[in-house]
Amino acid sequence: MSTDADSAARERQQHLQRELLRRARAGTARRVTAEPTAGAGGPVPKDTGHASGSGPQDGSIPLSRAQRRMWLMERLGGAGDSYHVPFATRVRGPFDVAAFTGALTSLVARHGILRTRYTERAGEPCQEVLPAPRTVPVPVVDTDATHAPGLLRRESARPFDLTAGEAVRALVLRHGPQDHTLLLTFHHIAVDGGSLETVAGELAVLYTAATDGTGRHTLAAPPRYADHARREHDALPGHAAELDRWSDLLADAAPPRLPRPAAAAPTTAHRPAAVRTVPLAPTVPDALRALGADRNATLFAVSLTAAFAALHRLTGDDDLIIGVAGTHRSGTAMRGLVGLCVNTLPVRVDVSGAPTFVQLLDRVRAALLEAQSHRHIPFDLVLERLGAGARGADGTALVRVTSDVLGEPTVLRLPGTSAEYVDVPTDGAKFTLSYGLGLGDAAQPVALVQYDANALDDTVAETAVRDYAALLHAVAADPELALAQLPLTDPNHDAEPDHDAEPDRGDGPDGGEADGDDPDGDGHPAARALRAHPQVADATVVRPAQGPPVAYAVLHDSVGPSGHELLGLLRRSLAAESVPATVTLLDAFPRAAAGPLDHGRLPGSSTPSAPSGPRAEAVTATFAAVLGVLPSPDDDFFALGGHSLKAVQLAERLRTDLGLPLTGLDVLQARTPRALTALLDERAARQNAAKAASRPAPRSREIRPGTVLVTGATGGVGAFVVRELAAQGRPVLALARPESAHLIAGEGVDVIEGDLSDLAGLRDAVAHADAIVHSACTFTRHDVDLAAMETMVDAWRRGPFVFVSSVDAYGHPDTDRVAEEAPPHGPVSPYGRAKLDCEALLLRAAGTEGRGGASAVRSPIVWGAHDRLREQLRWGAIGTLYQSAREGRPIELPRPGAAGHPWYGVAWVHAAALARAVTESLDRPVHGVANASSGHVSWRDLALDLTELLDTRADLRESDDVPRDLDHRWHYDAARLARPLRARPGEDRRTVLAEMIGGMTPGTA
Repeated sequence: MSTDADSAARERQQHLQRELLRRARAGTARRVTAEPTAGAGGPVPKDTGHASGSGPQDGSIPLSRAQRRMWLMERLGGAGDSYHVPFATRVRGPFDVAAFTGALTSLVARHGILRTRYTERAGEPCQEVLPAPRTVPVPVVDTDATHAPGLLRRESARPFDLTAGEAVRALVLRHGPQDHTLLLTFHHIAVDGGSLETVAGELAVLYTAATDGTGRHTLAAPPRYADHARREHDALPGHAAELDRWSDLLADAAPPRLPRPAAAAPTTAHRPAAVRTVPLAPTVPDALRALGADRNATLFAVSLTAAFAALHRLTGDDDLIIGVAGTHRSGTAMRGLVGLCVNTLPVRVDVSGAPTFVQLLDRVRAALLEAQSHRHIPFDLVLERLGAGARGADGTALVRVTSDVLGEPTVLRLPGTSAEYVDVPTDGAKFTLSYGLGLGDAAQPVALVQYDANALDDTVAETAVRDYAALLHAVAADPELALAQLPLTDPNHDAEPDHDAEPDRGDGPDGGEADGDDPDGDGHPAARALRAHPQVADATVVRPAQGPPVAYAVLHDSVGPSGHELLGLLRRSLAAESVPATVTLLDAFPRAAAGPLDHGRLPGSSTPSAPSGPRAEAVTATFAAVLGVLPSPDDDFFALGGHSLKAVQLAERLRTDLGLPLTGLDVLQARTPRALTALLDERAARQNAAKAASRPAPRSREIRPGTVLVTGATGGVGAFVVRELAAQGRPVLALARPESAHLIAGEGVDVIEGDLSDLAGLRDAVAHADAIVHSACTFTRHDVDLAAMETMVDAWRRGPFVFVSSVDAYGHPDTDRVAEEAPPHGPVSPYGRAKLDCEALLLRAAGTEGRGGASAVRSPIVWGAHDRLREQLRWGAIGTLYQSAREGRPIELPRPGAAGHPWYGVAWVHAAALARAVTESLDRPVHGVANASSGHVSWRDLALDLTELLDTRADLRESDDVPRDLDHRWHYDAARLARPLRARPGEDRRTVLAEMIGGMTPGTA
């Protein structure tokens, strides 16, 4: 993809993306919806997401506002596993894996939200319900209980691909014959707490039906989340008056001013979660319930009042906001609904006037009732209405503190077994500080706080939870106490807040500082904050005669944070008026002979000029395009009307136009065109330095003609291609990610670090090569694959180009034998469509402007002794078959002749043979499409091979039903590359499968 910023290039690129998206959707719309299997649960209603006679007819459904928030969090970047929902239960007693697999498959068939993919249309997110899968895989891993927490944690942290319809994953840990831990990991975009109760209840019913021999259940057809999303979407225009009311209530609100950490937080998007707990007396919950009953309030309202009292003590603020979770679930129509139906409710309370606890309880109850009366108004709409007012002066979110009562956790109770809840913590904190009253263990209630360890010190969190616990104990005994009379647990903790911990307001330093008489220079809040950083030796701030202040810093060492990183730290920790325009790093401060700082010798001490250059121009133009207003260098993103979706859109445009990594979270943190330009300049410099460091020596272009660039060089295919080229004595330039570059360095192989998202790096790598083998692929990010191919083709100016494509590009041919270069026949998967589009880009360009011949080598499943290929065998296209063979479960196979087709099976190719075919295409380009197949194997023969090699016994059952994942019946002709594909000793099917299985880690084969 071209990195030129001219409008014509962007227009061409956007047109191409729109056309590819249209074609992909057209293929999806033509897909025939498969009938869900009855499985363990008997007949299952088919949930396609459509209400009869209403809604879009092309498969797209609007997102609910709660889903939209989750989608934005994923797109902004940095969310990690914060929005993963692990649901784990230790089950002791007889457990049937096959029955559980059938129950889970039936559950996914019942609830379309568990098989929904998320896409965009005209810049707006939407969802599409996919056909029910034939089987939901349930991997089983043998491990002792001591290793279980690590395995559960790693599995729950694995990222989801929301574009592929992945919303739930399963894992079973087998500790013994009658001792298992079952883990279901959901993405929060598909479930909430109420959903887990439904999931647990239905799974128990479906599992019982699978094990009692009846195969039938009495579950009613569930409500469809797609209908809820449509109803909410259609009702939004009627909420204008209530939205005005909400906005008025919050118009002048500010986020709670929590104490800042003593040490500077690392510059990272990750928000590590930490928890502190304090045990409560067992009598406290009942006493709090009695207090609530006397005041016509719930236990939740009482605990929320204690949180307000604790937050008042922590911050010293009287006007406070705490967020609570609301729900859209109401009435029998939503009973049994699986989906995300939560809404954040901001509860705003005035704590002034030294009220007693019961007086504060009355205020909190009234505010909570007001918030709950508007629970159907999506909070993100309120934030959009408030604009910049929805954040503090430093960009802090309005709701950064929450409160909740945590009851007994949901567990999966299966017949004939005992169930024990298993806690699987996630690493990410959703909010800065969350108060909780934990009632999961009736004999030992606890007060707890969860907090963002980057934003709060452990000591502050420990004080906060102890104060909260002390408040709960005190009001349980005497609720008439005034807030000022409530006890403290820490005798060194003053009743008044630590004002040094409050955000600076830009009006000079706090009293008691030796340099407090100088509002600028060493005493400026920014200078003090910089000097508090452990890697900063000294700092000062200069206020020019005109323009904003500028800061200078000297590091202890030559390796440390950049000026932009320090500026980002200041933006997150200081009031907006205290943030300098820039932070410039110096080796040392210039000083006069007597020792004081010589301001006249500081570089750039005059008013900072507006950023210039192509990146600055692109930032300004993109701000204007997304926000509709031409910004000045220091205009604030939020003040210009920015919000999360616009941050995502702005980042994606700049990432595409400039070929530099950028996320929506970067935009939210940088906030101004000047700061964002500085960030992009810095990343461009790092990218160029990395490329220079890994670039082959200049002599290689003269001494080593014929250099072949290989992308995906550490992957299963690319590694064999590199090995084949090296064996032929050809010089290789291998593109690899930095963390795996060491795996391929060797004689005749130069390594250049990068990946498909680094478009500038791709362009540079192509420019250094005389031939190209493109074998890299993201598998799920088809937009990235297309952008990478366009960039490479645009930079290609000499020699042959071989693209390792896939037989998925043929789609579902209407004949059982597929000729090379046969046209595609729908439905074509998104993966296959992306391959087709990449092939078209390549073949159209071949032979023009000095380019050589082009070959698209379409491969089926690739087998070979490589860890990536082993993983694909275990979890890829035939993963369900492999896992069933491994565990000795019954395997259902389509009978020859089923659905009118004489054969069912799969084509395969040995990785070494594929590498020979690829290198042959460099010397003798195909000038089109060629298939690369070593042979075809029926599903029955493959199942027998696997069970024998895995030393298991599986019952092979043939039927006239064709499982969706085994509905493959095509033989692919491979005449054009028959010579290099001819099998060599050791390349037969049984031998390569034995090598793959034998090389797997014990216990995972």
